[in-house]
Amino acid sequence: MTTGAVVEVLIERASLKDVAQIANLFNLYRIFYRQQSNPELAQQFISERLGNEESVIFYAKDESGQYLGFTQLYPNFSSVSAQRTWVLNDLYVLEQARGLGVGTLLLNRAKEHAVATNAKGIALETAESNLQAQKLYRSLGYQKSSGFFGYFLTLNERRQA
Repeated sequence: MTTGAVVEVLIERASLKDVAQIANLFNLYRIFYRQQSNPELAQQFISERLGNEESVIFYAKDESGQYLGFTQLYPNFSSVSAQRTWVLNDLYVLEQARGLGVGTLLLNRAKEHAVATNAKGIALETAESNLQAQKLYRSLGYQKSSGFFGYFLTLNERRQA
């Protein structure tokens, strides 16, 4: 893929036939967030999410069939508004495909899915240091949350070999 080239990108919803390609991207995503490479873990995790219908994954691929990126959504509900919400937990685009609009296409497809499921909205988090992602989210209308503190109770840490 050459930088600056016009690339036709297709956005599709992942199924079990896509596990190997999505797992490869998921492993790279985890490495981006400073986790050790673990292709077996990535394969198992993605296979379980899709097989158990616990998440919705959209992926981008080019005209040659190369998978360029993915986003993973988890269902959630707001008790206060009594509505469905989606948590956009993962968004990853191959380094060589960044700047081609792939992230925007994936986020727009996630939004279409949220609208189609009558969701109140989409929540996401990103690292404070991921300025490129923050710029993208703001450009698409996402607003930084305020008024609440996030807390997390760690119950176990997955140990990696």
